[in-house]
Amino acid sequence: MSEAKSTGIGKIAISLAISDYNDDKIIELYQKKGYSLIKGHVGAMDASKIFAAVETAVFRQNIIKENYHEEHALYHAISEAFNGYCRGPVALESVLRTTGLVFTVVRGNLSVSDKKNGEWIAVVLYGLIGSPRRGFEHEAIGMGIQSI
Repeated sequence: MSEAKSTGIGKIAISLAISDYNDDKIIELYQKKGYSLIKGHVGAMDASKIFAAVETAVFRQNIIKENYHEEHALYHAISEAFNGYCRGPVALESVLRTTGLVFTVVRGNLSVSDKKNGEWIAVVLYGLIGSPRRGFEHEAIGMGIQSI
């Protein structure tokens, strides 16, 4: 797997989210470069369940520490990704759509070739969203990137 020198944290997170079979190779490649990465799945009509699934996975894998700055950055990255996934702001109680999505979280430098800008966190939500009837879904993707 080759990479461009300017590969950014968002491209890493998107690559992992849309990959169907190279997950281990992507994770191994970027862990060697100092990144922390996770990939998970969630399906829900309740937005808080989507947020909770991402947050729980991040804490279980020790991607962030339990402190205000890191939790705040994670929340805003999830929120930004969620707004993109839903194509605009929605109420956090319910998306009124069925979702089946993959989420990825990547923590590390903003760019592989630039170590001087501190640590960042990227969240990508990718999958299907649509009416709660089978066959009425379509693909969607959202990404949020925040400085820690």
